[in-house]
Amino acid sequence: MRIAVNARFLLTNKLEGIGRFTYETMQRITRNHPEHQFIFLFDRPYSSEFVFADNVEPVVLFPQARHPFLYYWFFNFSVTKALKKYHADVFVSTDGYLSLRTDVPQLAVMHDLAFLHFKQGINKLEYQYYTHFFPKYAHKAARLVAVSNYTKQDIVKQFNINPNKIDVVYNAPSKGFKPIDENLKAAVRQQFADGSNYFCYVGAMHPRKNIETLLRAFDAFKTSIQSNFKLVIVGRKAWQSAGIEETYNQMQHQQDVIFTGRVAEEDLYKITAAAHAMVYIPFFEGFGLPIVEAMACDVPVITSNVTSMPEVAANAGILVSPDDVNEVTEAMIKLVNDQDFYQQKKLASAKRKQDFSWDVSAQKLWDNILLATSTKK
Repeated sequence: MRIAVNARFLLTNKLEGIGRFTYETMQRITRNHPEHQFIFLFDRPYSSEFVFADNVEPVVLFPQARHPFLYYWFFNFSVTKALKKYHADVFVSTDGYLSLRTDVPQLAVMHDLAFLHFKQGINKLEYQYYTHFFPKYAHKAARLVAVSNYTKQDIVKQFNINPNKIDVVYNAPSKGFKPIDENLKAAVRQQFADGSNYFCYVGAMHPRKNIETLLRAFDAFKTSIQSNFKLVIVGRKAWQSAGIEETYNQMQHQQDVIFTGRVAEEDLYKITAAAHAMVYIPFFEGFGLPIVEAMACDVPVITSNVTSMPEVAANAGILVSPDDVNEVTEAMIKLVNDQDFYQQKKLASAKRKQDFSWDVSAQKLWDNILLATSTKK
């Protein structure tokens, strides 16, 4: 069987979200199935680290698809032509984009429909593209994969899709996320938090990530308990909302907020594992990978009580309303002042992490690839 794969998010040192899902699942699938040929379709020069096995053939297509007009050309013309040229039996697209001009069976992985629920930060042309084409992709697909039950039900409701066409395949933490000993924690705190204990946030500075509430809650936490705690924010510092910068500038304790910028993967593992707790309170998530990455390190998580996050965190997480600063603040205070509660949440995180595995996710994705292929006429 010849399996074409959308590989455009396999980018060196930039494996966020979709790229991480692609990397973790496809490296396992290609190595576990040497009897099949995989054609990885890139939209720019690729790194050899993403050619996972001898049965992977990398192909660079034109143009680089990072704009709605180029999305349209790349998937409907470049991908369509490649599927025919390489005699593909199925096209697997881990970012949800498909070709509408091919009869080759296609499987789309849809991570969320955030563009329908949280339009802030999406430009008009991107929004028009998503709302026009993603319903078409959902109906065109032979098979759909959602990364949470929440996202599955959202697809069913928004696009009127038969739920039997959709399977749920969770994200999982990379193997680098694991507990570390107290000596290493102390070294990490010295390197990234001036030697202090800290809460951490990992993610983009996107409006829906709710950084403003996080900053206000941390400021209130510092005022309430007079601790030396820091807030370490990992991610590229690019203000995408005037409100984030304004909130930061108004903080009484802004000197205790540390922006690391983007960090190497090894540093991300350590920063997460050395944190007192992860505070991750977006308004909307299709999954919420930092939640399970923290739990893999036995680190308690404060997260939102909306969309997919209660499903992912389950009873291991401390669920708060993302628009209630007081709730977030009280959760932070409790994790510092109540050691019994803190240990309880550490143990709950250690237990919950066992429910997420890239080996399991890769197998489920493979099962769905076979299901999609079986529809070929």
